[in-house]
Amino acid sequence: MNGRNGPSGNPYELTEETPVYVISVAAQLSGLHPQTLRQYDRLGLVSPDRTAGRGRRYSARDIQLLREVQRLSQDEGINLAGIKRIIELETQVAALQAKVAELQQAVEGAAVAMRQREAQVHASYRRDLVPYQDVRQSAAIVVWRPERGHRA
Repeated sequence: MNGRNGPSGNPYELTEETPVYVISVAAQLSGLHPQTLRQYDRLGLVSPDRTAGRGRRYSARDIQLLREVQRLSQDEGINLAGIKRIIELETQVAALQAKVAELQQAVEGAAVAMRQREAQVHASYRRDLVPYQDVRQSAAIVVWRPERGHRA
């Protein structure tokens, strides 16, 4: 077994991932023959956990996946190789979505830290300084008149 623990880290907490069903029960719950489950395992469509004695243990998620494989095969007419590819792509999409969520949290955390640091910098400004105004931005007009009587 791979020791899938519950969200709280408790190994005795049951989740969708907890491998608890023997092959006969998993077959009954999924509406498939045990030999079909073995074939799906050999093909890598559904990979249940194994006990120390190499017995298969299926989780609730494995049962859902078995039902989905059956639906795709029976209702949609997709062959097992196509179903395997669909499962692989769905797994990849789920992993990418989790990574995007993780990166979004990291960006949000960095933005909060940046705003806090910016506020600290603004709070550290000396208040007794007078703002500098660039004279080139002045609206004053200077008129130049050449001296009379002095020709070059």
